[in-house]
Amino acid sequence: MDKDSKTRFKWKFYLLTIQLNLIVLLAGVSVIVFFLFHSHYTIPLITGILILILILSWDFLNRYRKSKAWLEDHSDHGKET
Repeated sequence: MDKDSKTRFKWKFYLLTIQLNLIVLLAGVSVIVFFLFHSHYTIPLITGILILILILSWDFLNRYRKSKAWLEDHSDHGKET
């Protein structure tokens, strides 16, 4: 893999990592909000957070599959040197 491809892969990996961390953080926040805050806005807020988690998870899986396919195309594994 050349230097440009390695740099591109690092950025793809960083973005996927940040997105996955955001999904986990939002899930944790929704649990905390559910148990600590009791108002009439709690359920709609948690529902909104869960919808956002589902959207981000769907996007994450699509990006992951594309990055995995890109990495398999650009990797040196299996090529003769």
